[in-house]
Amino acid sequence: MRPGQGVTFGSRYQLGSRIAIGGMGEVWEATDLVIGRQVAIKILKDEYMGDPGFLERFRAEARHAALVNHEGIANVYDYGEEDGSAYLVMELVPGEALSTILERERVLPGEQVMDIVAQTASALAAAHKAGLVHRDIKPGNLLITPDHRVKITDFGIARIADQVPLTATGQVMGTVQYLSPEQASGHPATPSTDIYSLGIVAYECLAGRRPFTGESQVAIAMAHINDEPPALPVTVPEPVRNLVLSSLAKDPKDRPESADAFARAARALKSGDVAAAARAVPAVMADDDEVLATTAPLDRTQVLAASDRTSVLDSDDTSDFDALLAGGAAGAAGAAAGSGAAGAAAAAPMTRAEARQAREVEGLREDEDDAPKKAEAWKWILIAAIVLLALALALFAFAMMSDDEPAATETPTAAPTTTASTPPTSTPTETADTVVVNADEYIGLDYDDAADRLRELGLHPVRADGGPAPSADLEGTVSGVNPTGNVPLRSNVSVSVYGEVMKAEKPGAAPSITDRGEGSMLVSWDAYQCPPGQSLDGYVVQAEASDGGRIDVSDPQRTTDRQLEYRVTRDDDTTPKVTVTAKYAPICNGEQTDWSPSREGEMTFAVVIETETPQPGDPGDGDEQN
Repeated sequence: MRPGQGVTFGSRYQLGSRIAIGGMGEVWEATDLVIGRQVAIKILKDEYMGDPGFLERFRAEARHAALVNHEGIANVYDYGEEDGSAYLVMELVPGEALSTILERERVLPGEQVMDIVAQTASALAAAHKAGLVHRDIKPGNLLITPDHRVKITDFGIARIADQVPLTATGQVMGTVQYLSPEQASGHPATPSTDIYSLGIVAYECLAGRRPFTGESQVAIAMAHINDEPPALPVTVPEPVRNLVLSSLAKDPKDRPESADAFARAARALKSGDVAAAARAVPAVMADDDEVLATTAPLDRTQVLAASDRTSVLDSDDTSDFDALLAGGAAGAAGAAAGSGAAGAAAAAPMTRAEARQAREVEGLREDEDDAPKKAEAWKWILIAAIVLLALALALFAFAMMSDDEPAATETPTAAPTTTASTPPTSTPTETADTVVVNADEYIGLDYDDAADRLRELGLHPVRADGGPAPSADLEGTVSGVNPTGNVPLRSNVSVSVYGEVMKAEKPGAAPSITDRGEGSMLVSWDAYQCPPGQSLDGYVVQAEASDGGRIDVSDPQRTTDRQLEYRVTRDDDTTPKVTVTAKYAPICNGEQTDWSPSREGEMTFAVVIETETPQPGDPGDGDEQN
């Protein structure tokens, strides 16, 4: 069946206007003729119907998306195959794809990027909890609604953990520009794969370009495996740069430990809370030297172009994220200006517009430098280099003439043989003045136990709020420590401790009741968002009938969908209407909330009136003789 305006699929979904054409099929806006809902329907192209691989991938998208119920994932309502066509009925999401926004804007403000990352990572966390890895996170699969909500689409190549893949052994699936190193090298995809791909998306939004490019698909894939990403623009706050670069680590173990942690860190940075972000992802507080050592410099022209494109806020518009941004801009301006009044001015908080103006003024100053001044500067640089060389030669001669006894204030150096024989390692090693702090050894402990261990190491534990606990068994336990790795003795170590589980509020709106005719009743409701750190496990629905009616199921029913169908019967065929009521309650981390407000509705039935057929000879039958 060829799609076209007015064509009906499944005797239910009438096509309206075409929304988009993709590689596998077309997407149309359609009307559900049964309940009157506007939906999106994806129709597989006819040429792929005969290919078992494409058809199975299309079916898989329906199965996989149905496994997860989250407001950040586009709902799948139905699937069908009819007259040589396969179709997928989905939630109609208003707005546009992130790829379209990037084509128009090129660069997005950091606050907006962190919001997109937080929402996407939160939805991915729900998918990962269901055992599902998306494997194709990219701007084209992220829909942004007019109210700035993110919806993930296209679970066609997603894979369930421990499931036989749809593709041949060694075949790479996904878009190469957003491919993780493990995917590019033929290893199985894991939840960390989606974190890497989302990091590429965040990088592209902040820098206006993808971190890895090449002349061919293979060259790009090899860049993911071997190359480090170029540095992000200095106009991006350092904690944001650190978070994004941590998600692009080659080793999955070095990325944020989970999509949920990634989401919490991004959400905290959006609100300007760097400490909370570091509790979720410690790499947010990475040292400058560590970050710079793994990245390449970014061209100044690109930085200015990016800043120009992101100047979307008025100079009076400030937020917590603006303060974070101002700190990064101030530090950069202060380093360029040196000490004195210019450095002091740079250290003061600035809005985005002021930071941009400061960079423009700095650029003008550089342009105004004339050739004699530059020549004078080079002369002094040359003199300084000669002095340093002479000093180095003198120190070398002194070392050669001195005896083998160590001086009282010697600087520790490693012998060449020791350096050559010691294999490179990333594991922190204790020194005389430092101790190693491993977060895994403290997470899950009571605060007192964790504090005692830190004191035994010569450190000072400081209790910090770790936010609400994801579950009751984690209340009062350590959620993170900071700093980690080699920590100087007598340093303060922040120990974050979970508080009480945040109680999920009951829904504020009642469900809807739809009379579908012939005794069929559909109860539906809006998507529910559980508190941070908690996942939505499903819903419980209770429906009742009165006024001579009965419902086929009287006990509360549990479902992962956002609608449930009931059969309503009546005691007497002469009863024209039956009153029904329905309510629902979400389930967050296994705990049911209080019931929503109840909704009352009416089911209408046809009334059957039985009449007696007059018998021949009865009075009034017209045969009576006078």
